[in-house]
Amino acid sequence: MLRAARELLAVRSPLDAELMVSEMLGTWWGQQPGRAGAKPIRRRQADIEELVGEGLVAYAAQQGSPAALALLSGIACLGTPRQAARAERAALALMERGVARPGWAEHVGAVAATDCYVNSDAFGDRDEVVCVFSYAGEEPHALVVIVDYNAGGMARDGWVTSQVGKLLELCRESGGQQPGSPVAGAANDLAAGGPANGPAGGTPGQPSFAPLDPPLARRLLESALAVTDAASDPPVSASFPSYHAFIRARVRTLPPARGAVPWPPGGSGGGAAARRQAWRKDRRAMLVAEFLASDEAEDLSDRTAASRCADHIVDYGCDRDFGRPLRVSPAKAETFLLDWLPRRVVLSPAEQHAMPHVLAAWVRWAGSRTGLSDAAIGGALDAVFDSMGTFTRVYHDPAAFGLEAGLVARLLPDSDLEALPRRAFAFPVLMGNYRGTDLGALDPASPADRRTLLAADHDDPAASRGDDSHIDRHLAVADRLWRGDPPELWEAAQRLLDLGEDRHSVLHTLIDVITAAGANENDVATALAELPPEEPG
Repeated sequence: MLRAARELLAVRSPLDAELMVSEMLGTWWGQQPGRAGAKPIRRRQADIEELVGEGLVAYAAQQGSPAALALLSGIACLGTPRQAARAERAALALMERGVARPGWAEHVGAVAATDCYVNSDAFGDRDEVVCVFSYAGEEPHALVVIVDYNAGGMARDGWVTSQVGKLLELCRESGGQQPGSPVAGAANDLAAGGPANGPAGGTPGQPSFAPLDPPLARRLLESALAVTDAASDPPVSASFPSYHAFIRARVRTLPPARGAVPWPPGGSGGGAAARRQAWRKDRRAMLVAEFLASDEAEDLSDRTAASRCADHIVDYGCDRDFGRPLRVSPAKAETFLLDWLPRRVVLSPAEQHAMPHVLAAWVRWAGSRTGLSDAAIGGALDAVFDSMGTFTRVYHDPAAFGLEAGLVARLLPDSDLEALPRRAFAFPVLMGNYRGTDLGALDPASPADRRTLLAADHDDPAASRGDDSHIDRHLAVADRLWRGDPPELWEAAQRLLDLGEDRHSVLHTLIDVITAAGANENDVATALAELPPEEPG
């Protein structure tokens, strides 16, 4: 790394220097420590980015060469907070020793945002956030970040161009075509080494290009980066790691949002991200009822199955698509059918048969209701029809794995398929007889029945007493596992199981860690994320 940093001595532009350092820091971005055959372990205080980055800073500080000082100057601007603080101290120490620093070092990071824009595609699938920066009016450059709302609002791509005028001219002339369109593709070509967005070809509809207040741009990009960084294996572009540190640093220079920030006219996807709508159960039910009473749903023969399918469509739009159940797009339809449903929802055979047809009817109804063009609705319908055969193949009924349907129904009253492993871990004994009680008649979703189920798991008659503190502790962790709260709990349990610990020992470890962490939920999540503890040495 230090030998490669010698190239920093040859550049004059602070922008070029920052991009070079960002590429170096991106070498290990996204890598996580783990054991062979086990799931990656994400630690809050000792992940690879911190370990390698801080080690690089310490090594550079010991060398005392101009290349080391150049690298430290860049990391002081682009590194994580810990890396940046250590790099700044080390750089100042080298300068006091008389080590020469490059001319760009006094300008690196000293940027200000001049304007921000959002380029929203016709369907609301994604936004291109464009932020224009300069070094005190010199070297203007634009940072472009792609936020994908079908991936939870994740930042999936980003690049930089110095041809700001040409970029904005193309966007304005196009009216804001979506990424992958001829204009976005041309704008992308302006980025030196920028990623390719695939084949050209516009999408039906009316995309928009509008100014964006810098505080809202910061809120949007911070949220998108947080989603990306939280994913264990984010589906980002091949070049994204090289720009990650640069994007993170530029976002920090944007003014923070204070109070309520209105979404400007013209924003579609980002507006939803900035102010997530709350949808109560009664409001969701009313929307489903309106759909089932529409002409588009008239030909759905099995009304019971259609109603359940519509419930899942609305829940997905409210909970996973930033409160936008009526939003229609080809990408959203494919993600819902081929990714979310197979992983998250248990469908009866009748619902599996009905789902694609209900979704097609929903696309026609919701698209018309939101004013989507006929061509855009047709594109979304094509995506549904093209996905039907694949949906049949990829959707797995739990019964196909040999799980008894009644047992699955008891563990998944909410049809949340993703919850099945952790709930089965929390309540492994659901059949048989315990002290005259038929366990098969008990409901693990009922707090009143849970104590008996856990007492049967312990096979201890004394554990059935209402004042038994040991079962109380097991009840508390079982309730958390049932709800998946916090997510770090089940992740920690899996890591401990991967190490060969038996189930009961894992439960006791989780109980002890939660108890020691106290009442603060953030402290509980942090303690669980650090399980198992670091090995000595």
